[in-house]
Amino acid sequence: MSLNQREQSNRNHLKDTKPYVHKKIQRFEEKIRRGESIAIIQMQYNYQCNLTCEHCCVKRLQGQSSKRSMTVEDVRSLARQADAMGLARFVITGGEPLTFKDLDEVVAAINPQKFFINIDTNGWFLDAARARHLKAIGVDRVQLSIDSFDEAGHDAFRRRKGSYQRTMAAVDACQQEGMDLFIQTVVTKERLYSKEFINFIEYFNGRGIGVFVSFAKPVGAWERRYEGCIDNNSREVQGSDLYYFRQLEQKYRLFSHLTPGYGLDMGCIAVKGMFSVTQFGDVLPCPYMHVSLGNIFSEPLQDIVQRGLGYKYFGERMETCVIAQDRNFFKKILENKIYDKPLPVACADVFTDEDKTKIPFNTVMKSL
Repeated sequence: MSLNQREQSNRNHLKDTKPYVHKKIQRFEEKIRRGESIAIIQMQYNYQCNLTCEHCCVKRLQGQSSKRSMTVEDVRSLARQADAMGLARFVITGGEPLTFKDLDEVVAAINPQKFFINIDTNGWFLDAARARHLKAIGVDRVQLSIDSFDEAGHDAFRRRKGSYQRTMAAVDACQQEGMDLFIQTVVTKERLYSKEFINFIEYFNGRGIGVFVSFAKPVGAWERRYEGCIDNNSREVQGSDLYYFRQLEQKYRLFSHLTPGYGLDMGCIAVKGMFSVTQFGDVLPCPYMHVSLGNIFSEPLQDIVQRGLGYKYFGERMETCVIAQDRNFFKKILENKIYDKPLPVACADVFTDEDKTKIPFNTVMKSL
C-alpha cells in the first residue's frame, strides 16, 4: 500500500489525535483483501433543509412524515455496529445538519474518539463561532457545498439569493478557526470543460483547500436529465470525460468517488467504500441510488452490507459510476425499476439473479 505525501501527513495527524481511528484505518487493506467493506457511512439523519437546491438528490425522500425517523439512540446503535465491523468514518448530512437542534447529541452518539466525523453543509449557518464549536465537539472536517464560482450562478442553483456570500464567508470562518475543510461541487458534462470550473479549482487550491467533485446524476430533482451526465468510458480511455478528469486530478488537488485513496484503487466505492443511511433507516448503496438494501431498524447492519456486496454493481470492481454514466443502467434500472416508484425501492424489487456478484472485488482489487 502506497500513500501520497498528503495522505501520509493526514494519517500521522490522525495517529496523534485519534489513535483508535488510526488503528482501524490501518486495517483497511486487510479488510478489502477479505472482501469486507471499509465504507464511509453517509448518514442522512434528517431531511430538513433551509434551501431547495436545483439538483437535490433526496427531494423525493423528503416529507415522508408517517415513517419512523432516526433518533439519537438509533445513531448510537448504528455507530456501535459500525465500530464492530471495523468502519471508521461518518458523514453527517441531511438536509442541512446545521439546522438540526440535536446535532451535538448526534455527534456524541457517534463517538468522535472512535470515528473520523465530517459535516456536510451548505454553509448558510456556518460562521466562526459555529466552526469553533464543531471542532470542540469532535467534528474533524467540514464538507462545504459550492456549485459555481459565479455568485449569480450559485444563488440560482441554490435557489436563494445571498447563499454564495454566506458560503464564501463560511470558507473564511473555517480557515480562521483551523477547521479542516473540503469544497464539494456538482459537475455536469458541460461544466467539466468550462473555464469557470478551472478558475474554481485554482481559487480553492490556492487557499490550500481540496475540491471534491460529484458528477451530475439523473436522480432526485434531476430525474431523467441525462444531458448533464458524463460519458460512459473509463479514465483509461483517452478522450473520455473521466480521462480528462484524471488529467485534472494529476494537476490539481481534485477528487471524486472514483479517485484512488488510502493506498487503494477501488473504482466505484458504492457499498464497499461508502453507503448511505436514510432518515428512515434504509441503507442505500450510495447517496444517489435509491435502492434499499435493508433497514437498520429491523436487521443488523452487517447483514445489510453483506447483502449489498452480493450484487455485481457493488460486490465487483466497477471502473465507472453506473448511476452517473451508464446509459444501459439508466434504462434497465432507473427507467424500469426506480423512477415513478415510492422511494426507496427494495433491492429484491430492483435486482435479479443476473445482477448477482460473480467476480468479488477483492479478487481483482488494485493496490497503489
